[in-house]
Amino acid sequence: MPETPVLEVPSDSGPAPARPGRIRPAWLRVALLPLGVVLLYVALAVMASLTVWAQAPVVVVGLAACYLGLDALLFAIKGRKVNTGFWLAVVWVVGVVVLALIADWLPLSESRDTAATLLETPRLRPDLFSAHPLGTDNQALDILGGVIYGARISLQVSFLAVVIGMVGGGLLGVCAGFFRGRLDAVVGVFADSMLAFPPLILLLAVVAAVDASALNISLALALLSIPTYTRLARANTLTLAQREFVLSARAMGAKDWRIIAFELVPNVVRPLLSYSFIIIAVLIVAEASLSFLGVGIQRPTPTWGNMIAAGQDNLQKTPHLVFVPGAVMFVTVFALNKIGDRARAKLDPRASAI
Repeated sequence: MPETPVLEVPSDSGPAPARPGRIRPAWLRVALLPLGVVLLYVALAVMASLTVWAQAPVVVVGLAACYLGLDALLFAIKGRKVNTGFWLAVVWVVGVVVLALIADWLPLSESRDTAATLLETPRLRPDLFSAHPLGTDNQALDILGGVIYGARISLQVSFLAVVIGMVGGGLLGVCAGFFRGRLDAVVGVFADSMLAFPPLILLLAVVAAVDASALNISLALALLSIPTYTRLARANTLTLAQREFVLSARAMGAKDWRIIAFELVPNVVRPLLSYSFIIIAVLIVAEASLSFLGVGIQRPTPTWGNMIAAGQDNLQKTPHLVFVPGAVMFVTVFALNKIGDRARAKLDPRASAI
């Protein structure tokens, strides 16, 4: 009688042999980094005399090559996968914030006073090795300086609006979720009404009634963020109010204000902070929309919105007047959303559990 062959089960104790067909030459991907740098130099320096439409494809390919090469380089250094997109977003946001803070001490060309640019040439094309690396606008103001000072306005307005909204809306939501009853009903109607109202119409109505200063626009944008923070704080409070530490504090005779201040607020503030990056990104777009429509901060004070509005009439001949501030705003908003997603996964336990 023939013997039944015995199947040998491979052991998991040792590493599996590498498949020759699956080996990828990592050095080829790392080589994309210098290749991307060369492509960017060619597009921005060698092809400076060509149109933006001819430069744009080379810039896009160069940026993609730089990203893939940097991702491979970090993988080779760390020995594991690195979230390159997230760290690039952090570097971009930190860079924008730092440049906005130290803008007054940077060696920038004139970007705010039109009387100081009477002898300058308007609508200069971007040239990285000139006094105007990103060119000049219709009034010969420096676009690089305008973008940096515009970042200061956008970050200042959105950050102040988020702080006001998080403090006011957060406390309102915590009280509504803790006490329930009529207070919860009134707060719910207020939040639902504000969220149902078209936000742009509300902003236009508020700005039309007051002076369009940075402070007033911050207060107007805070009205948009308060109901969002109220709903977030209320939802988290309803969950936390049934947790053991709150029930223990109540059983020990702690007063309501002490439970709110020392038990609920420290736990509710974490998910609120995680959503703040995304809300800041939304408010940056809202502030730019007001400036673009001509009801926000006016020229000569530069903002990303009014810079785009000032260059839209010459979009065919000088598209960089629109594309430069638009690209900076796009990358900033994208980076804030990227950081916000990571922050939600770390700080909001409900988001990380999904």
